[in-house]
This record gives sequence, structure tokens and C-alpha cells, in this order.
Amino acid sequence: MSEQFNKFLSQLSETNATLDYFTDFKKIKSNVNKISIKLNQLNYLIGKSNLKEAVFELFDENPKVFEVLDILIAVRRSKKTKTFNNKGEIVLIDSYFSTPELIYTYIKETGLEDVFINKDVTNLVDYVFGIEVGLDTNARKNRGGENMSKAVSLLFDKAGIFYKKEVNHTVFTEIVSLGADVKRFDFVIKTNLKTYLIETNFYNGGGSKLNEVARAYSDVAPKINQYHEYEFVWITDGQGWLSAKNKLEEAYNLIPSLYNLYTLEKFIEKILSEGVVLF
Repeated sequence: MSEQFNKFLSQLSETNATLDYFTDFKKIKSNVNKISIKLNQLNYLIGKSNLKEAVFELFDENPKVFEVLDILIAVRRSKKTKTFNNKGEIVLIDSYFSTPELIYTYIKETGLEDVFINKDVTNLVDYVFGIEVGLDTNARKNRGGENMSKAVSLLFDKAGIFYKKEVNHTVFTEIVSLGADVKRFDFVIKTNLKTYLIETNFYNGGGSKLNEVARAYSDVAPKINQYHEYEFVWITDGQGWLSAKNKLEEAYNLIPSLYNLYTLEKFIEKILSEGVVLF
């Protein structure tokens, strides 16, 4: 590895997580509110010694309340999750919610029966709020990318740089080398000399995706840079790259404008010297 690339690696940030990265309470509250009426009706089952009888009673009153039973075992109905039933058949979980007999089977075999009878949970709205907090951790990977975009925006704003966000490459009709697939860039900055098409991302963890991203941007950069008035810029960070440093080094050698948050100041100085213009 070159000394310059080793320095780039040493500058990678441990995290870009702000406190609002960890849990999106606004989204969680929205998810719970959508089903809170049904959850409150299901509270009828809590503490019932004859749970099967209570299920039949509630089903007669309103069979639709059982449509939310999947979230009680931390499964989203939209995922179309499947399971083996007691006949050895593969079925959708929500297929259990059609009759009171199947509903009781679901409650019994998932372990919810003991939870209801023993009052391990006293309010299903509060319980599901907790489940939603747990499920929301799966969205942190996306928020990492959003945080990177926000961090870059703040640095551009601080420098007084005008930019546009989420711009399709089709806006730039001169660029025909990218083919028919629409490429959307996170930022676009125009100066008196060039138009910079910018991608940003941040990776806390490793994985095959990092190799794919590095390979994709290594392919995109020369297709854009062949046009004198355009330049591709990649701003990436995160110690997840340490697990894919060989592929990142290849990209580093192929993409002239590759920055991390530490070196981004150099890019900012460059475009300011060229004179940022509105477009």
C-alpha cells in the first residue's frame, strides 16, 4: 500500500452516529399509532385464565383485531413471513388469523398464551412500542448513510457552498456514457471550471457490499471524468473499509477525487478557489 493511501485509512472515522441515529422515535410512534386501537382491544386477553374462550369472544366482537398478532412476536406482516404449521406445511404466519381456532393455536404455539395468562405484559401498546424500538435497530445502516449526507451538507453550508441534492444524471444531457440506467447523485456542485457529481456513504461494518460499491464507483468515475467539464467525486468514511481496504485502494488509485471527512476540507478549498456558481 502507498504511504498516501495508508494515511487515508488512518483518517477513517470510528463513527458518524449522532444521538438521533440510534432510534427513530417519530417513526416508532407512527407505527404504533396505526395499530393502537387493535392493540387496546387485544388487551382484553390479558389475565384471562380461559384464554381460548376469550379469543372466541373477542373474535365474535371484532375479528380484525387479530390482524396485528404478528407484531407481538416481532414480525412485520408486510414481510410475508412463513412458518411450518403443525401439519408440516409451509404457510404464511398471517394465515393463522382467519379463524378463532387458528388464532388460539398461534397464541399457544408462539408462547404468547403464558404471557397473556401470567400478565407478563400489562399493556400491548406499550409492549409493541418496545418491540418497535428493537426492530428499528435494523434501520441504523440506512441512517448511517443519511448521517453522512447530513455531515457533508453541514460542511458545505459552513463554507457557504451552493449545492443541489439528489440530482439525476439525466439532467446533464452531455453525459451519455452512463447508459440508460438513471444514476442519482447525492450532491451536485457547479464552479466556474467544472460540475462536480458527488456520492457519499459511510460504513461502520464490513461485508461484500463494500467491494461492490468500490467497484461500481471505480467504473463510474472514468465514464464521467472523460468529459472535461464534469468530475466524479466520492466522499466515503467509516472503519468498515478496513475489511475491504484492498478494493478501496484500487478505487483510490482510479478515482482522482476520493475524500473522507478528514480530507474533505481539501475539496472544499478547491471548489471555493474555482468559484462556486448557482445553476
